[in-house]
Amino acid sequence: MAETATKARVPAARGKRPKGPPLRPTGPIVPVSGVSGNALVVVVAIMAFLACLTLGAVTMIRQSATSWQSEIAREVTIQIKPEEGLDMDKALARARSVVTTFAGVTGASVMGKGATARLLQPWLGSGIDIDELPVPRLVVVTIDERDPPDFQAMRAELNAQVPQARLDDHRAWVDRLTAMANTTVLIGLGVLGLVMTATVLTVIFATRSALSGNRHIVEVLHFVGAETRFVASQFQRHFFRIGLKGGLAGGVLAAGAFFAAGAWQNATMGAAGSAQTTALFGRIAIGPWGYLGIALVVAVVAAVTALTTRLTVMRTIRHIDRARADGNRAEPS
Repeated sequence: MAETATKARVPAARGKRPKGPPLRPTGPIVPVSGVSGNALVVVVAIMAFLACLTLGAVTMIRQSATSWQSEIAREVTIQIKPEEGLDMDKALARARSVVTTFAGVTGASVMGKGATARLLQPWLGSGIDIDELPVPRLVVVTIDERDPPDFQAMRAELNAQVPQARLDDHRAWVDRLTAMANTTVLIGLGVLGLVMTATVLTVIFATRSALSGNRHIVEVLHFVGAETRFVASQFQRHFFRIGLKGGLAGGVLAAGAFFAAGAWQNATMGAAGSAQTTALFGRIAIGPWGYLGIALVVAVVAAVTALTTRLTVMRTIRHIDRARADGNRAEPS
């Protein structure tokens, strides 16, 4: 009896499935691959590449402008124009001694004749004699950025002690650089907005195309009781993968482009073309924050793709329900 009972309990042991026909694997509502899906991956990759390039360029220009502003803000110059009967060396020494008495000045040095000649070399050539030209001489004053001196008081004291001296605090250049940087950031944000808008519209059209090809499946699932959230989640998951693949491809290409450009600049340092590029754009390096921004763009592209798909599917299903309700009202009672 006990043996018989034991044998009767064996088929019910854990991990045993009842005998019967094997279950058919359920296929996805949206096809996993296809020509339209591959084309959408390419389009999203292009959009992400352009967005990452724009963000990296804005970051690079912003860093260069900040560096220029910092360099300009750390120094001011005093120009002393030569006049008949003026002892230039005494005037330079007097101006230097005046500015060093102000709080916020960390140092002052007179620019020598050789350094002044090198500044004029691009325009006047080499071998010029500063003493034979009415060229102003300079005193370079280093200031504390966090606690700058009172420039108005410094200017007034210089006018009193050395009437030929003119203080230039480079405020106009700093304002121009700030305006240029802000304008560049605004333009970059505008381009980013346009790229993201184009991405959203592309995803909407692709989602509607996928819905039109699988509309009968969506209608059947919806009419037999499948919830709108379930159907929308199937499309959302599919297009999220597409957006993530395209975003990663575009982000990696953009990061590689910046890395390659920076490596080229370092390898050709000193050459004519590299020197002109450096003078125009500064160092081609976006830094850790730039690469983090590229990763953020990739995440945003994938999220926008998934969210846009979900909203489009839910709106389409609402249109199906509305059309069905209108058809029911039109039927004669």
